[in-house]
Amino acid sequence: MKILHDLWQDPAARELIGLLALLLTAWVASALARFLLFRVLHRLAERTSWHWDDALFEHGVFRWVARMAPLLVIELGIGMVGGLPAVAVALVGHAALGAIVFCAAMAASALVSAAAAAYQRLEQGQRHPVKGLAQLAKLVVFVIAGLVLIGVLTDKNIGLLLSGLGAMSAVLILVFKDTLLGLVAGLQLASNDMLRVGDRITMPAAGADGHVVDITLYTVKVRNFDNTIVTIPTWRMVADSYQNWRGMVESGGRRIKRALWLDASRVHFLDEAALVRLRRLHLLHDPLAGVDAQLGRRNDAPGEAGAPAASRLTNLGAFRAYARAYAWQHPAIHRGMTCLVRQLEAQGQGVPLELWCFTTATAFEAYEAVQAEIFDHLIAILPEFGLRLFQQPTGRDVRVSDLRVSLAAPHEGGHNGRPLIDHHDDGARLPEPGLESRTA
Repeated sequence: MKILHDLWQDPAARELIGLLALLLTAWVASALARFLLFRVLHRLAERTSWHWDDALFEHGVFRWVARMAPLLVIELGIGMVGGLPAVAVALVGHAALGAIVFCAAMAASALVSAAAAAYQRLEQGQRHPVKGLAQLAKLVVFVIAGLVLIGVLTDKNIGLLLSGLGAMSAVLILVFKDTLLGLVAGLQLASNDMLRVGDRITMPAAGADGHVVDITLYTVKVRNFDNTIVTIPTWRMVADSYQNWRGMVESGGRRIKRALWLDASRVHFLDEAALVRLRRLHLLHDPLAGVDAQLGRRNDAPGEAGAPAASRLTNLGAFRAYARAYAWQHPAIHRGMTCLVRQLEAQGQGVPLELWCFTTATAFEAYEAVQAEIFDHLIAILPEFGLRLFQQPTGRDVRVSDLRVSLAAPHEGGHNGRPLIDHHDDGARLPEPGLESRTA
């Protein structure tokens, strides 16, 4: 007891004992805070069905709150330790208070992240991302925390600091130009529902053609189909134009708009025998009946000189009716949207016959499979109508043409007066293979 009494009478010993007691109290406060937050509160959060409390733990909100407990003990108790110099007390107090401000800012930032994460799990959060707003809120938190921290460490009034910032407004606007532009653009994108994570967009000016993977305060990240990442400033999504494919996905129909370029030299009128064979195709039975009735009424109408107008069906018209009927009966074609086959202006590449319809499959792979299946069939059925695709001459075509010229040049006639080479292309006539056995 005498030793303790002697130690207590020593001022240095009293200061050391006071500091040790303060540190012990801070350690107890830290342990108690961790026990209450990470043991008791965490177990309660696991038993609830809410998601926001899990988000608080995932983003470390309570971890920063627990770190504030010993700092508060030190900041409040340092002045109770007797015998310490006033400079030391002020220095330790200011340092502890600055650390408290920093932990509070980090806890607020984690709280914003947890709130944004909990909101993103909702259906409304998928339509209206708030990551940009969350980043802006964090920026405001850290700016305020920085001002408070500077005021604490320098023992200055925050109002004076704010007045100085007001005088530097032009410089601040220049420094935070991208932040302000991103904020305004983010508010417009969110309020007008112009862009969401997962949307497919096409923006040729930025080299973007893929799906949006992230929307932040400053940038929009797009993963192209070649797995490259394009980073676009957020304000450009408002200032520049881009194509959003979300409407196509939500409508449930993706458009097919592709033309078959047909050889114009193969277009001709159909005779009665050809019409009989074509009517055996069940897809052409009703369309040809309607066309025949329409042409019949037109032929019965008197012309200018009193003679009936001669209107006859062509193989191109029959194929156009068949292509539309085949596309319309396809199970992957949307019945509630436009389905037509139209003839475009003939050019040097032949006669373009364009199919315009919508598939029920909007995914890229399924859409391409349906489109390829339809055009595979249409290309294969062309010879039944006496038609063929137009294509540029190949080396084989040139060799065959030269061979015909060389064989026909010496004499036009062969044995028995028959020509060696038949120069008349009878491909314009409808072929004779068993059309009745072929169905769509």
